[in-house]
Parts: sequence; structure tokens; C-alpha cells
Amino acid sequence: MDDHLPAAGGPDDGRTAVADLRLENRVNPLGIDRLRPRFSWKLHADRRNIRQSAYRIVVGIEGLFPETAVWDSGKIESDQSVFVPYEGPPLQSRVRYCWRVKVWDERGIESLWSEYAWWEMGLLSPADWTAQWIEPEQVNASEEQLQPAPLLRREFTVRESVKKARIYATARGLYQLELNGSKVGDQELAPEFSSYENCLQYQTYDVTKLVRVGANALGAMLGDGWHAGRIGLTGDCCSYGDRLSLLLQLEIETVGGSVMTIRSDEQFRCSFGEIVYSDLFIGEMTDARLRQDGWSEPGFDDSNWAQAAPVPFGYDHLTAQYAEPVRAVAAIRPLQIFESPKGETIIDLGQNIAGRMRFRASGPAGTRIVLEHGEILDEQGNFRNNIIGNNKDQKDIFILRGDASEEFEPRFTYHGFRYVKITGYPGVLDPNDFAGIVIGSDLRPSGSFECSDSRINRLQANIVWSQRSNMVSIPTDCPQREKAGWLGDIQAFAPTSCFNMEMYAFLSGWLRNVRFEQLEDGRIPSVVPFTEGFKRFLKQPYGYSSAGWGDAIVILPWVLYQQYGDLQVLRDNYEAMKKWLEFIRSEAPEEVWEPAGLHFGDWLIPSLSMGDGEKAIDMRKSAYLTAELVSTCFYAHSARLLADIAELLGKADDALHYRRLNRRIRQAFAKRYVREDGLLTAHFQGIYVLALHMDMLPDRLRDKAVDHLVALIRDNGWKLDTGFVSVPYLLDVLCDNDRHPVAYRLLLQTECPSWLYAVEKGATTIWEAWQAILPDGRATNVSYNHYALGCVGDWLYRRLGGIDKLEPGYRHILIDPDTKSGFSFAKASYESVYGTIRSAWERNGDMVRLSVEIPANTRATVVLPDGQRIVGSGRHEFHYNL
Repeated sequence: MDDHLPAAGGPDDGRTAVADLRLENRVNPLGIDRLRPRFSWKLHADRRNIRQSAYRIVVGIEGLFPETAVWDSGKIESDQSVFVPYEGPPLQSRVRYCWRVKVWDERGIESLWSEYAWWEMGLLSPADWTAQWIEPEQVNASEEQLQPAPLLRREFTVRESVKKARIYATARGLYQLELNGSKVGDQELAPEFSSYENCLQYQTYDVTKLVRVGANALGAMLGDGWHAGRIGLTGDCCSYGDRLSLLLQLEIETVGGSVMTIRSDEQFRCSFGEIVYSDLFIGEMTDARLRQDGWSEPGFDDSNWAQAAPVPFGYDHLTAQYAEPVRAVAAIRPLQIFESPKGETIIDLGQNIAGRMRFRASGPAGTRIVLEHGEILDEQGNFRNNIIGNNKDQKDIFILRGDASEEFEPRFTYHGFRYVKITGYPGVLDPNDFAGIVIGSDLRPSGSFECSDSRINRLQANIVWSQRSNMVSIPTDCPQREKAGWLGDIQAFAPTSCFNMEMYAFLSGWLRNVRFEQLEDGRIPSVVPFTEGFKRFLKQPYGYSSAGWGDAIVILPWVLYQQYGDLQVLRDNYEAMKKWLEFIRSEAPEEVWEPAGLHFGDWLIPSLSMGDGEKAIDMRKSAYLTAELVSTCFYAHSARLLADIAELLGKADDALHYRRLNRRIRQAFAKRYVREDGLLTAHFQGIYVLALHMDMLPDRLRDKAVDHLVALIRDNGWKLDTGFVSVPYLLDVLCDNDRHPVAYRLLLQTECPSWLYAVEKGATTIWEAWQAILPDGRATNVSYNHYALGCVGDWLYRRLGGIDKLEPGYRHILIDPDTKSGFSFAKASYESVYGTIRSAWERNGDMVRLSVEIPANTRATVVLPDGQRIVGSGRHEFHYNL
């Protein structure tokens, strides 16, 4: 074997540089309320084996820094470079802090100071709020009544140049702000979706450049959103209230040192504009003839507008937005515009997305243009609406004003779609006049995967697109029918999601909602936020909570800890985890969980869930036949994870308790459900997968159980038959038990059900069900943008790409690609908290070339045919024969 170890470039004694400074894993966050935020940074140098031996952080107030420091850590002998907590004096509301860091490397050589980074505090106390909640005149939302979007405005005068201006704002409903005719910020769907009774986010905007000396006007437009609009599976409206309201505080500091505050109060005036109604599911209707030009500019005549009314809602549940906001993250030009066999005019984006259409048109005043959004065409090539439930038209309507050219884009809705049926459009449609605007939480891409099979690459792209479509404020199940935070979906998909995108702030922030929604008896609802509609839907027969769904309170923090190496997420959720386990114990006195209500089990097992027609035979059949075994498996799994978590947190007694509990559960499972020949009483692929992965079987029966699993796969034509909660572990279980050929046969299977079946059917996202389009081409009424079954992406990164972790946060990396897989090459990269990890291999006959990049302040174990090699940071290359 030839081991080439070229230097990364530059002299061997090159000085270490500190870069990519982050606070709470975000770059220069504006308006946070973390009282002890954590610092992270990355190291770079043109040499190998870079290690940090010490650091020094200095924090100061903008304008006084670096001459005056608020906190100087001094030189700290430590190799910690991620999630280092602030230890200085209490942080103050509204203040912008600057910080920089220097390090000492493994040789004791001091780096230069990093570039400055900053963060700004929001409003940390209810006493910081002097604005009042205000309600505009409006039509109360109801099941029968869609309401127009209210406008609010106020003018004010600034008498000298502005040094700093900030808006702090939130709403019951959705809001968009305008200042002097310009949109404030680039955020969409603010204040986003949360457990509103417990946690309502506010946003901070830097509007220094928008405020003028002289006359100014501040405007706000409100929409129903999740607060008053139709949401969830049932499409109920008014889940949190039937009226919209605004809270807004504009604070202006002038160069002369004076401060003025514009507060939402009775001085705001209100009216209506061009949005006739807006709803997240039904869509939005805009009548451009109703537009009030200049309404957010000074000098507008609002004498016929009404006065806004203060309402006493208070500030106790307000919290600063923690994760990256929802934004328009991409624009896609149509692939084609065509006429269907029925004569419909259809716009095809070529990609299924979450978002909305932007277009230009010109025509006579009153011309009505209708856009209907859908994910698929039927087998004849006609537009098909695959939405189920009430109030889910996904239809946007625009009425022209009669101007020479008008542009339309909804403000307070988004849809899941690839195809748009357009009617009423005047003139010839030009693709250049249309764009699909992709909407999603603006999560930074963190990983990439590519291999020699283009179908697998398309599968990876589909996984990423479904993730992008379903990370919209919360982790949703789908962007078109429910837009709901089903815990089972994200529990299954979380490891893959963390490879593809920077998920720490997004998911740890959402877990706060899960804790808020936990019931007094410890149950974790299957959907968070847990709206009234879902409470009614799940009460019978599901009883609010389900194994595999509620277990997300344990599994998801564990995934985040493993991926990012931050113990805080375990501390934050520890008590909720214990309450969840205590609830299960109350239902499982003999350590076998026989749920009082129906659980979802291994949801949507293909052989049980779908027939040969358009509708499912019984989507609950998987639940009836598997719920009891699935519940007990997850009970044991969560107990084992909680034992590990307790040990990490220094809770030795708890750790011992949960290890003993795990052992008793596994013994009870084996006694109740496992026969001496290794057969399980629920003889399904997924149950064997869970029992093997979660160590539920006596050692003497593991090989027999593996044989039963492989026999089930073989008898199913070498196709999978796993549901939502077992499929994440399927390929790993096979590989861990020396059945690699079976795993790759499943991965490359093209008959239904399989991952590549959907790819060969033209899917551009992940489907909810394996048979969403039947082999004969008929489409079914399921979602075509559900990320859960894309959980195989995690396996692709780890097994085929070869990037895995031996220590949390990838402090110690494992490079072990499966070069015997039959592929000719694979390459994967992941931007860890320490820096970029790359693994790329190519095979020519029996010769393999493996190229590896390891970030500073970490090490890696590279698995080679003749043994393991420990390497430090830098680029490494290996050549060997298989």
C-alpha cells in the first residue's frame, strides 16, 4: 500500500488563523435573548496536525471595542473551540457586542486575533416593551368567513441624522412591515409558527438606512397565518384566535444622542388594501384595483382610515427568534408551459417545491387570473389536485388593475407544487414572466454526496429538496396538505437532515415547543405545535401520543448532541425525557408497553397500507398489527439513550436506574414476543429491524432473527417492506450483520417499493408512501413531498461516502467508505462545527485511491485493508489494493 501524505500547502511552521466565528452556531445574530451565549470558531493553517492548546476571547461594546472590554477570558488552557460559554457581566438589552478570539496551537505558538464578529441583544425583559398590542378594524375569522388583510400605518418626524434604528415586532397572525415605501427585512411568514400560548417569537430589524431626516411613515400588513387561518390535517381555522393584532416598537438613536420611540398604540390608523383574503391552505386573493398606493409613505391621506384599538395581551410569552428565519431562498424558471389533453394551460417548474409563483401580466382592469397548484399530473397528463381534507385549494387569484405591467406574488401563503394550472391569463404566456419562489427557513447547506450511479445522485437531490420544502419555521411533514410538525417524521429523518443542512439552532429551538406542549402526565403529543384540530383528531383512537413519535423528545436531542457535540441540548430536554419515560412506565407496569390507545406502530408498511387502487386499503392496518412490539422496542431504546444521557450529565443514579430498566424491558420483550426459533410474533421486516437495532433479542437468537429478516426480503422479491420508524435502521442492520449484498440490493432495487422506484417514476422529492404512483402509472392521494423515507441519506453519507463520528461533534472522525460496494466512486463532504470533512474514493479494478480532508483541532481514524491509520488535520491520500 502506498500512503501519500502531501502537506496542505505552505511552510510547516505556518501560523494558525482563526475564522468562521459563530455565536450559538449563527453568524452575527441580531436580536437574541440568550443570557449566556456560546462562542465557536474554526482554525486554519497551511500545514498539518493543527491542534488548539489555549484560547482567549475578548468581548466589548460596539464603538468602545477593543479599547474597552466587557469581558476578557484571559488565556484559557483548553482545546475547546465550540460552544464556549460567555462568562462576563450580565448582557444588556439592545446592546451590540463585538468579539474576537485568538488561539495557541499545539506548539504553543500564538495566532493573530481573528476578525471581529458581533451579536446584538434583543429586549430581555417585559419592562423593555413600552408598545401596546393593537388590533385594526377587521372581520373576525371563522370557518365560513375569509377576511381581508388589514393595513396599519403611522407617520412620524425625525429631526436629525440617525445613528441607529431598530424595530422589534411580532403579531398574532402574520405580518410584513414597510418603512417609507420599502419592505423591512427579507423575512417571510413572520413571526412564524410556535406554541403560541407559551412562546411567541418577536423579530429584530436593523432599519437604520430606511429612516430619514424629516417625515417618515411606518406601515404593517397582517395575514391570518397559523394564528387564525386554516391549518393542520383537519383544516380548522382560528386555532389560536379569530382576530389579528400587532406589537411593534421602533427605537431611533440620533447622532446627537437623543432617542425616540415609535410604539404601536392608538395613534396607528387602519384600513384594508388589495389582499381580499390570505390563507396558508386556501391561498391568497389579490385585487390590484383595491391597492392604496403610497400607504406606507409619508404624506398619504389616511383621513378616512379608522383608529387602531389597544388590547391588553402583555409580553410574558415573548421570546426572541432563535433560528434562521424563513426567507425566499431560490427562484426557479419554468421548465415548460404546455397544454394538457383536457386543454388546460399548465406551467411545469420541473421541480416539486414549497413556495409560490411570481409573475408579470398586463391586461384590462378586472381580468381575473387563477393559479392552482399541484404536485403531479394524472396518468393522462392532466392537472391533478392531490390535496385531501377541507379548505385546501392551494389556489391564488389575482385581479388586474389595468396597468401596463403588473407583478404578482402572494405575501401570506405558500404551497407545495411542481405544476400550476393557470386560467384567465391575458395574452401569450412567456416563461420569462414566471418564476417559482422557493420558501423555507434559510438553513445553510452543510453536506454533499455524489457517487457513480446517477440514480442515487437524483435520490440525494430529492432528499435535499424535500428537506428544503419541509423546514418552514418548524419541521413539517409536507408543504401542501398539513404543514404540521409530526414528531415521527423528524425523529426518523434527523440524522440525514443534519448532514444536509445546519440544523442545530432550528431543531433545538423547535424542541422548546415540544417541551411546552408536553402534557402533565408526561405524554408528548404526536404533533407539535399541538393545535385544537389535532387534539380532536388524535384523541380517538390514538390518545394524543405514540411510541416512535413521542420518543423524539429523547432521540432528537441525542442526535443533535452526537452531530454537534453540545451537551446543552441534553440538559435543556432532560426533565422532559424523564417525564416521558415515567408516562410509559405508568402504561407498562410489567415492562411491556401495551398502549391504552392505538399507536402508529411501523406506520405505512407497504404490504399493509396500500392496495392496487387509488385509495389506501387501511392506513391504520400497520398500526393494529405492529403497535405493541414497536412500542416496547422504543421504550427500551429511549431508556438506554436516557441512561447514556444521564451519565454524560453526571447523574449516576439516574444512569443506573435507566440501564436496569432497559434490561428488564428487553427481557420482558424476549419472553413475550420472541420464539425459540428467533421468530417474532409480528412477522414483519420492520419489527426484526427494530428488534435487532435496539438489541431486543437474546444473543443466541440474533443470527436466527437476521435470517428471518433476509428471508422476508427475499420472499418479497428482494424488496423492502418497512414502515416509517423501522426504515431508518434497515440498511445498517443488514450491514452490521454481514449482509452487505442484501443492503445494496435493496438500495439499487427499482421495483416498487424501493427508493429508486420513485426516481425512475420521475420523482423530484421524496414521497410519503412507496407506492404513491402505482406501477401502472396511476397516481394516489398521498403527499409527494414527505422527507421521512429519505432517511437513507444518512446511510449514504456514512457507509458509501465513509464519513462517520467516533466522538460527538466529529472531534474524532471515522473514515470508512465501503469501496467494495460495486460503485466506481463516491465522495462526501460535511461542514462540521470544526470545519470541512471530505472523503472521496475511486476504484479502478482492485486499485482504490482514497482522498481525505480533516479539519483542524480534530483527528480521524482511517480504515484501510491492512488496518487503521490515525491521522491529524489536513489533506491525506491513500492508494491500496482491495
